[in-house]
Amino acid sequence: MARYAYVNGRYVDHREAHVHIEDRGYQLSDGVYEVVGVRDGRLIDETPHIDRLDRSLRELRIAWPVSRPVLGFILRELMRRNRLRDGLIYMQVTRGVARRDHAFPTGPVKPALVITTQHRKRAEADPGQGVAVKTTPDIRWARCDIKTVALLPNVLAKQAARESGAFEAWMVDSEGRVTEGASTNAWIVTKDDELVTRQTDHGILAGITRHTLKSLASALQLKLVERPFTLAEARKAKEAFITSATSFVTPVVKIDGEPVGDGRVGPTARRLREEYVRFSASGEAVT
Repeated sequence: MARYAYVNGRYVDHREAHVHIEDRGYQLSDGVYEVVGVRDGRLIDETPHIDRLDRSLRELRIAWPVSRPVLGFILRELMRRNRLRDGLIYMQVTRGVARRDHAFPTGPVKPALVITTQHRKRAEADPGQGVAVKTTPDIRWARCDIKTVALLPNVLAKQAARESGAFEAWMVDSEGRVTEGASTNAWIVTKDDELVTRQTDHGILAGITRHTLKSLASALQLKLVERPFTLAEARKAKEAFITSATSFVTPVVKIDGEPVGDGRVGPTARRLREEYVRFSASGEAVT
């Protein structure tokens, strides 16, 4: 079956898709992206993801390459062409093609839009055995709230985690506080049954799955506290887990090789994963 990508106004064979060598995203990481999960042919949390894309574009002063309604049409057409039922869709917008210069181009430049899809096995409610995380110093820039394509520190952290046998890396700031994962948000459940995740600020990305999970936790009458937590606190927690559009809710059972709680998937993470999978399958909005 042919696989298609959308590149600057055209649906093209994925193997032949390309961008100009002076695209500012390629040369300067001058661009933003979004990843949206797909279940049963439906985009999960589509509106919040597009809202976040809009915010990222505004923060970098990049114009929309197409209107929001047109983007919605393109997403669905690409899903149709690729027969995407379960997986994800990746959107990237850069400032466009211009002679290389750190400053913004002075002449008219059209933003570049690239969209691709991936087929993935449908996420199930059963979380399995959980995953391990490896901690690493947070060396990223100070505007992690913008979803830019400048991800080299995240790449290095993720690679170090994988080489150590862990699934994810947790970034730790200079004060010993966990900020977030290389590609996920970080959560713990304290001894007092408080569900804790860092508040959204410039230090983390405001995860869409994170936002939805807050609503689900509220519906379950869980006590949610948004604040920084230290690595020492995480190591003493009853449970830990990560969230993202691709990981959903994934329990963390080891941090730096040491067990979290009793080293098994805990009831809170298990229940929240079940509820999120149910939400993703239902298509019902969560407020």
